[in-house]
Amino acid sequence: MTTLNRDEAQTPAALPRPVVPGRPLPLRVAVPLAVAAGLALLVAFPPYGVWPLAPVGVALLAAAAHRRRLRAGAGLGFLTGVAFFAPLLAWTNLHTGYLPWVLLSLLQAGYLALLGAATAWVSPLADRARWAWPALTGLLWVGQEALRDRTPFGGFPWGRLAFSQDTSPLLRLAALGGAPLVTFAVALVGGLLVTAVWRGWVTAQRHAPPPSDAAASPDGPLDGPSHAGATGARRWTPVVVPAVVAVALTAGGLLVPVATAGSGAGVTVAIVQGNVPRLGLDFNAQRQAVLNNHVDATIELAGRVAAGQQRRPDLVVWPENSSDIDPLRNPTAGARISQAADTIGAPILVGAVLLGPGAGQVRNAGILWRPGTGPDLDQLYTKRHPVPFAEYVPLRDVARMVSDQVDLIRNDFVPGSTPGVVRAGPAVLGDVICFEVAYDEVVRDTVTGGAQLLVVQTNNATFNVAEARQQMAMVRLRAVEHGRPALMASTVGVSGFVAPDGRVSDATGFNTREVVVRQLRLDDGRTLATRLGWWPEVALAALAAAALVGAAVLRRRQRVRPG
Repeated sequence: MTTLNRDEAQTPAALPRPVVPGRPLPLRVAVPLAVAAGLALLVAFPPYGVWPLAPVGVALLAAAAHRRRLRAGAGLGFLTGVAFFAPLLAWTNLHTGYLPWVLLSLLQAGYLALLGAATAWVSPLADRARWAWPALTGLLWVGQEALRDRTPFGGFPWGRLAFSQDTSPLLRLAALGGAPLVTFAVALVGGLLVTAVWRGWVTAQRHAPPPSDAAASPDGPLDGPSHAGATGARRWTPVVVPAVVAVALTAGGLLVPVATAGSGAGVTVAIVQGNVPRLGLDFNAQRQAVLNNHVDATIELAGRVAAGQQRRPDLVVWPENSSDIDPLRNPTAGARISQAADTIGAPILVGAVLLGPGAGQVRNAGILWRPGTGPDLDQLYTKRHPVPFAEYVPLRDVARMVSDQVDLIRNDFVPGSTPGVVRAGPAVLGDVICFEVAYDEVVRDTVTGGAQLLVVQTNNATFNVAEARQQMAMVRLRAVEHGRPALMASTVGVSGFVAPDGRVSDATGFNTREVVVRQLRLDDGRTLATRLGWWPEVALAALAAAALVGAAVLRRRQRVRPG
């Protein structure tokens, strides 16, 4: 008597065949894959910059978490997150101790744990339609980043897939949909790769006939020349097609038009990288020396201009923390900056720490200092997104229970309320300070406010060259995203200019004193990404949520099948 399994006995022939859940990869394979995924993602980012490994890392995590239980998927995602974020953020422990680095790395890894669980959850959808896997992978990555970029305390977008593509053809997609579209494309390519590698694994489990059926095929024996060729073609099609699509999608980024230079008026800009006496948190103890470095470097530039060796700049940009002495309250500091502006004969955008408005409060600001008249208080930008636990301490009493090191931050930086649109005369600047370059809306608000040139003032003296290069990769994406020339001015490096197509010019060394001058062409146009704003991310994140709901419905149907 023939014995039917329960599913075969209860499923009428007229009904669609239910999805047969296959087995996940053995843990002895999945765990190394998850760790390898994190390391591949790491190497895709600066300072390594092997951008093709980003989709490889995506593919490895997708394969490891597929068909897992939620808890196992979350665990594998967490392993990927630790392997990725711990070394990526190692620069945070150089001068602040291990605790902030460990806590931040574990927090960020938690979001990849959610991603691993989500990947396991939508497995039935991928099993039902294998070609849905790439799209699901892309949507889940965008959804994960949208959450991580905003929570908790305003989020921490470092390590977004888009920021690994600064030398990739996919960078050009930023002009169409910003960083979320670039992330989606990278993860989509990763989904295509895993679809290609894991070819036919659902079909093989559901539909492959037993050997006896194959021998009795009405089409004749399967080892004949013509049938063998057809079978071989069918065998390799699931591998070749998604692989070719992945390569074509990546190369297709080169077809996206981007500007190579601004189309407006020309302006000559100088970046002053004054350097600090020594790296580390105690550079603040050398505040006067840091200010003097930037003043003296500017005066030396004025000497070269007077000698005819250098074109006179229309604008000079100093980095964040170039004056940690409040120049609006300290006459000596103000006089030194005025000396530099008067000597060079051009306005200086000064990165300054300003006291107030209340007791125990300070502001991280960019203030325009004009020759002859001094500070222009109408052209002052206060950083809108201070860094939690670095520039201010939320829930200080609770944080103190974890570590009393939070009391090293004696004054809390208060956020500004308006975008960093600074009208400097020859140019309208879009000023963002340090980590703000990672936040989509902070940068976009300056462009929609009229900015013609993106300026990133930063202080990397408490970090290292890896952090500086990761930050420069973000500047490159922003330049392409908004079709604007851009620059990054750092106290210690890396500083440099970025064209609207993402090319870097006059990049400085790290922990050096340098002044670079370049003539730029401004731009007033708006890319599609600038016009669309956050809608591409909203749409992709909404589709990710819909996929999670769809997976829940499919799972319920699989549990309750008609008898």
